[in-house]
Amino acid sequence: MPELVFFSGTMDCGKSTLALQIEHNRSARGLTGMIFTRDDRAGEGKLSSRLGLVTDAVEVADGQDLYVHLVDHLSQGRRADYVIADEAQFLAPEQIDQLARVVDDLDIDVYAFGITTDFRSKLFPGSQRLVELADRVEVLQVEALCWCGARATHNARTIGGHMVVEGAQVVVGDVNQPDIGYEVLCRRHHRRRMTAVAARASALSPDVLPVETA
Repeated sequence: MPELVFFSGTMDCGKSTLALQIEHNRSARGLTGMIFTRDDRAGEGKLSSRLGLVTDAVEVADGQDLYVHLVDHLSQGRRADYVIADEAQFLAPEQIDQLARVVDDLDIDVYAFGITTDFRSKLFPGSQRLVELADRVEVLQVEALCWCGARATHNARTIGGHMVVEGAQVVVGDVNQPDIGYEVLCRRHHRRRMTAVAARASALSPDVLPVETA
């Protein structure tokens, strides 16, 4: 039976790399897929991984009906044996419903990839809907690491290397604003707002150096 599968994890855990691998494996067997993405780091209409791999994709617009897009595609005599939706956390909840309809009404597998929570540890609406609707939720086993070496579980937004907790939910630093970055942290250091830059500054601060008394 076709499935809606949600592959989730933090940044740097290989979600887009796995999406590209699934695309490669199926296309190598003569299958044809439809790839959706939104706000990829490589720019509009691209699915890319941090390893440097990239392929073309359909850039999803606000209000776009993904089910109708697939029906139109098939009505023109083209194929779509499977669907890949990368950066799925940026999709609207109704677009996730449309992907579920692709599975149920068109009998096409849908593989969605995305991070679950934002820089404030709040669920993305798209990811929340995927958790609610997916036939399977797969947490990727490639562990991203916090600067301290512990397993990274949270995504942090940084400005100048320092963590911020206010601002719009969606800001793609790699694409739109090079002064804004993202870093993965363990829960402890996300709660303490301790990024790698902040940790180095703290280690160099005279306030934390041992004080010798005569």
